[in-house]
Amino acid sequence: MIENNTGIAKRLFRYALTAKGTFIAALIMLAIGVAAELAGPFIAKNMIDNHVLGIERPFYETSTTEGSAEYEGNYYKRTDHFSEGETRGQEVRILQSGSHFYFIPERVERAEGERSYQNGQITIAYGSMSDVYPAVPLTASELFGFYEPELPGIYKLVGLFLIAMLVSMIAVFSRTYWLQSAANRVIQRLRTDVYAHIQRLPVNFFDNLPAGKVVSRVTNDTEAVKDLFVAVLSNFASGIVYITGVYIALFLLDVRLALISLFIIPMLIVWIVLYRKFATKYNVIIRSRLSEINAIINESIQGMPIIRIFRRQKTTQEEFENLNNDYMAHQNKMLNLNSLTTHNLVNVLRNIALVVILWYFGSASLTGTSLVSIGVLYAYVDLMGRMFQPITGMVNQLAALDSSVVSAKRAFELMDETGEPVTDGSMPRYKGHVEFKDVYFAYKKDDVLKNISFQASPGQTVALVGHTGSGKSSIINLLFRFYDPQKGSISIDGRPVTEIPKQWIRQHMGIVLQDPYLFTGTIASNVSLGDPRITREEVNKALNDVGADRLLNHLPQGFDEPVLEKGSTLSAGQRQLISFARALAFNPAILILDEATANIDTETEALIQDALEVLKKGRTTFIIAHRLSTIRNADQILVLHRGEIVEQGSHDELMEQHGRYFNMYQLQQGSSVKANGGKDSETLTADSRIPQVSAKI
Repeated sequence: MIENNTGIAKRLFRYALTAKGTFIAALIMLAIGVAAELAGPFIAKNMIDNHVLGIERPFYETSTTEGSAEYEGNYYKRTDHFSEGETRGQEVRILQSGSHFYFIPERVERAEGERSYQNGQITIAYGSMSDVYPAVPLTASELFGFYEPELPGIYKLVGLFLIAMLVSMIAVFSRTYWLQSAANRVIQRLRTDVYAHIQRLPVNFFDNLPAGKVVSRVTNDTEAVKDLFVAVLSNFASGIVYITGVYIALFLLDVRLALISLFIIPMLIVWIVLYRKFATKYNVIIRSRLSEINAIINESIQGMPIIRIFRRQKTTQEEFENLNNDYMAHQNKMLNLNSLTTHNLVNVLRNIALVVILWYFGSASLTGTSLVSIGVLYAYVDLMGRMFQPITGMVNQLAALDSSVVSAKRAFELMDETGEPVTDGSMPRYKGHVEFKDVYFAYKKDDVLKNISFQASPGQTVALVGHTGSGKSSIINLLFRFYDPQKGSISIDGRPVTEIPKQWIRQHMGIVLQDPYLFTGTIASNVSLGDPRITREEVNKALNDVGADRLLNHLPQGFDEPVLEKGSTLSAGQRQLISFARALAFNPAILILDEATANIDTETEALIQDALEVLKKGRTTFIIAHRLSTIRNADQILVLHRGEIVEQGSHDELMEQHGRYFNMYQLQQGSSVKANGGKDSETLTADSRIPQVSAKI
C-alpha cells in the first residue's frame, strides 16, 4: 500500500478543487433542497397542532362575526384569534371523546385525561380524580362551523408546502446536474494526468506490466473513481447535510426526542468502519482480477494467429475462465456483504427506533398523560423517516465508495511511479558524432554490456552483429537513453548524453524496426505522425524518395488510404517503406535500422535496398544486422559476443582476420545455398530487447 485512505482522500480532494466552483454550487443547492424538504414536517405540525387539533383550545363568545364560528345563534372565537383589547364573553370548549366532538358551554379546568360521554355529560379522568361537565354532541355541519375560520390558515400552509416542494425539486435537479458536470470534469483531468504520466514512464517499466493492466487503470479504474464524485459524493454530502438538518429540526421540535435519537450517529459510524474492513479486502482482489482479465484479452487478441496455429484455444480459454471464475467468486462475496448490510438492515433499525418512540410517547398521548402533542409526534415520525432515507442512500453507496477508493489507489500507484522529466524546448540538429567509452550496463544484476568503446563519425554506417543476447539492442537502448549505463560514458558531438534532456536527444533520432509499427489513420498520417512541422508536400516527397509510390499508387486512395491497427491490411514491404518515409520526413541525424530487409521478399528487397541508400545519406546510421550480406558496405562493423566487442573493422578487414565474423559470414553463405534450410539460430535471430517504438522518438 503506497498510502493510507487519508492520503488518497487528500489527493482526490485536490482533484475536486479543479471544479470547486461547480461543486460549491451543487452543495449550496443541496442545502437549499434539504431546507425546503425539511420544511414539510414543520408545516404539517403547524397544520395539525394549530388548525386541526387547535379546535380543543378555549373559545369565547364574541359580538364580531369575522373569524368567528356560529353556533345556535351565538358567535364564538378561538382564544388565539382575538386581537389585543378585544372583549371576550363566556368561555366554552370543544372536546373530542372517541370519534365524536362535544360542545361544553362552560370553562374546563383541565382538558387532558381520559374522556367519556354519557347522558349529556362528559367525564374527564386524570389519576384518581375526575371532572364532569355538561356536553352537547355536535353534528358534522356544526363541527365544520368551528373549523371554517381555520381554512384560510390551512390554505396558506398548503401553499407554503407546495412552494417548498417546488424549490426542493429545482434544487435536486440543479444539484444532480452540477455534481455530474463537476465529476466528469474531475475524471477527465484525472484520466488525462494518468495517461500523460504513462508517456513519461521509462521503457523498462512496461517490461513487467502487461498492456491490458495499464489500459485497465486508465479506463476502468478512473471510471470507478467517477462514481465517487457522482453517486458517493452526492449521497454522502446530501446525507450529512440532511441528517444535520433533521437533528436541528428535532432539537427545535423537542429536545427529549432529539437526544434519544442521537444513538443513530455512532451506529452509522461503526457500520461504515466494519463494512469497509471487509469490503476493501474483496475490492482489491476484484480490481486486480479485472485488470488481469483485460491483460489476457489484450494478449490473446495480439497473439491470435499463434494461438490458432499451435491450437492453444482451449488452454487460453481455461486461463481466462479461471480468472473470470475468481473474479465472480469475489463479486459474490461483495454481493453477500452488501445484502447483509444495506437497506434491509437500515429498515429494520428504523422500524425498531420508531416502535420504541411511538410506544413510549404515543401511548402517553393516547392515555391523556401526553408528553408531546400529536403534531409533534407526527413531525418526529416524519423527520425520522426522512433521516433514514439518506442513511439508506449512504449505506447503499458503501460498495461504490470502497471500490472507488481502491480504484483511485491503483491509479495513484501508477502516477507515483518515477517518470522521466519532460523538458520543453529543443536543441539544434547535431552532427551525429557518437562515442561509447568504457560502457558497462546491466538490466538487473548481470552485465549485458562490458567495456564497450567505439566511435561513429557523422555520415558513417555502423553495423552491429552477434548472436541473440550479445548486446546489440542494448547499445541502441542506451543510445536512445531508454536506459543509462552504470559505468562509462556516451557522448554525441562530444557532449555527454546525460547532460542533454532525453526529449532533445530523441528529437534528432529515428528508427526503422524489423517489424514496423503503424498506427490507425492513413498512410500520410503514419509518415507525419501528426507533427504540424511536416507538411503534406514533405510527406509525399518522403514517400516518393524511398520508392513507396511504386507499391502504394495502386491503392484506391493513394497516400490517403486508411490504415487499420498495425497496418494489417498492408504487406510487409509496404509497411517497411512507410516506416522509411517516416524516418526520412523527420530528417534525423542518427538513424537506427533493425535489419530492415529481414521480413521482405526477394523481389521487394531491391526496392528496399535503394530506399535504404536514400535514407542513410548525411546521417550516422546504426544497423542491427542479421543478414551479413546487407552490411558489406558498412564503414564499421562491431562484432559482439556476450556483451563485449570481440572484433571491429570493415567487412574486408574482418574477413581477413578469419575470426568470428568470418565464420558467421561463411556459415550464412552456405545456408543460403541450402535455401535457408540450415540457418544458424544464434546469428539469425533478432534480439528481443529492442523496444517497439515509433520512427520518431
